[in-house]
Amino acid sequence: MAQATARHILVSTEAKCNELKTAIEGGADFAQVAKDNSSCPSSRDGGNLGSFGPGQMVKEFDAVVFSAPINVVQGPVKTQFGYHLLEVTSRQD
Repeated sequence: MAQATARHILVSTEAKCNELKTAIEGGADFAQVAKDNSSCPSSRDGGNLGSFGPGQMVKEFDAVVFSAPINVVQGPVKTQFGYHLLEVTSRQD
């Protein structure tokens, strides 16, 4: 069964999500940006979500996590929780 590890940043607006993505692409540290901005409890751990399989996260998340290139920030991804930046840190298909 496929498994992935990922980290994310959750914010309430698409504009904030885009602003943070630009900062990360410009060299800001993903983990620090997560700690400073993410509303998810995972922010304490730099946005790290650990390891999970298909179906363990909301479908919008799964669609990105199990298809996106490794170590490339994706987003904004809209879910019922808000807007996410996602980075897949490893995946085993």
